[in-house]
Amino acid sequence: MIQLPAPTAWPLVLAFGLALVFASLVTNVGLGVLGCAFAISGCIGWFRQVLPLEQHEQVIVPTETIPVVTARRRVARIELTETHRARLPLETYSLLSGVKGGIAGGIAMIIPALLYGWLSHRSIWYPVNLLGGAGVGAWKHATTADIARFHWNGLIAATIIHAATSVLVGLLYGALLPILPRRPILLGGIVAPLLWTGLLYSTLGIINPFLGERIQWGWFIVSQIAFGLVAGLVVSRQERVRTAQYLSVAQRMGLESPGLMPERGREDRR
Repeated sequence: MIQLPAPTAWPLVLAFGLALVFASLVTNVGLGVLGCAFAISGCIGWFRQVLPLEQHEQVIVPTETIPVVTARRRVARIELTETHRARLPLETYSLLSGVKGGIAGGIAMIIPALLYGWLSHRSIWYPVNLLGGAGVGAWKHATTADIARFHWNGLIAATIIHAATSVLVGLLYGALLPILPRRPILLGGIVAPLLWTGLLYSTLGIINPFLGERIQWGWFIVSQIAFGLVAGLVVSRQERVRTAQYLSVAQRMGLESPGLMPERGREDRR
């Protein structure tokens, strides 16, 4: 036998009264007076059942013994391995793989960029100067003819910017491609270039309006996709290494702990 709160219908009376009160806002006052009467009656009846002592009723619950029978002779336990851990992926690409992919992608995107410069302005130096010097110093008010000519400062600045950006993006590819191991080319060759292009298109007008006005975004997307396809292909074909998250602290620090790291011979210690 268990004790439960006594059943009551007063909450329904209170709810009905409040519904009439709110309905009177768009109908007439008489309906609101009737709703107030129901609401007050519901409050009084409900409060009298719970104050000062709550009313209860005894409910008889039949007891039944349910035998637990199993055909197993021992308890089955889950064998936990490293694949059950929440931190994924288990393997990733090395830093050298990202550098290789960035260099290869950087070389690949040069071809459509120079092709754009030759077809549009009959000069391969136009995209080079846009990247290297369009927003620096005297380049702020340069004409199209000035940008199409060869300049040492533009070539040096463009080389540094292009090389650094390519390597950094290649390292980023090496870290992100293991997240989508089944679609590395889709992520690296299409999704990432389109996202990067959209970000530049929305912010370049504020950061560097001079450069933003002269970029041909169609050719820009082509060069970015060329970079993404080549970099993603190169990185995805590199050998993977296990992530360090499954190594012990001693192994991460490089300590020669007995039983954790292979012992080196005397010749290796010299």
